[in-house]
Amino acid sequence: MAGEEDDDPTAIRSLALSPADAADAYAYTRENPGEAVLRVTPPFHGRMRARIHVYHLDDTELTGAVHVAPQVVIADDVVDDYPTLETELEDVDPSETDRVRRRHGEAVEAWQKRAREAIVDEVTLETDDGPHPVEIKRIG
Repeated sequence: MAGEEDDDPTAIRSLALSPADAADAYAYTRENPGEAVLRVTPPFHGRMRARIHVYHLDDTELTGAVHVAPQVVIADDVVDDYPTLETELEDVDPSETDRVRRRHGEAVEAWQKRAREAIVDEVTLETDDGPHPVEIKRIG
C-alpha cells in the first residue's frame, strides 16, 4: 500500500537541516522546560527537510514523525563544551547574578556559533527495522 511506504523512515537517504536550527534546538532544551528536536514528518522520501520542533509531549506515535535529537547532528566535542549556568552560579555573590546570567547568555551565543560550524555528515535514525544511516545536508 502506498500510504504505508510513505510512512517508512527507511526511505530517507538524506536530511536537509539548518545548522542554526540544530544549535538553537540544543540550546533551547538545555535552557528551557520542554524539548526541542529536529522533526521530519511523513510522507517520507529520499531527501527530507528536518525542522526545529519544540514539544512537551512526544507525539511521534500519533503523527509518525521522526525526531532527531540535536546533539546527534552536532560534533561530540562541541556538545560537551556547552556552557552551563549552574556551574557559573555556584559560588557567586547574589549581587553578581545578573552579570553572570548576561555572561552566560553571551557564552551560549558563542557556543551556538561554534555548533553551527560543527554539523556532522551522517546520523543514524532508529527505526522499527533497526538503525538506518542518513546523510546530513546543510542548508541556510
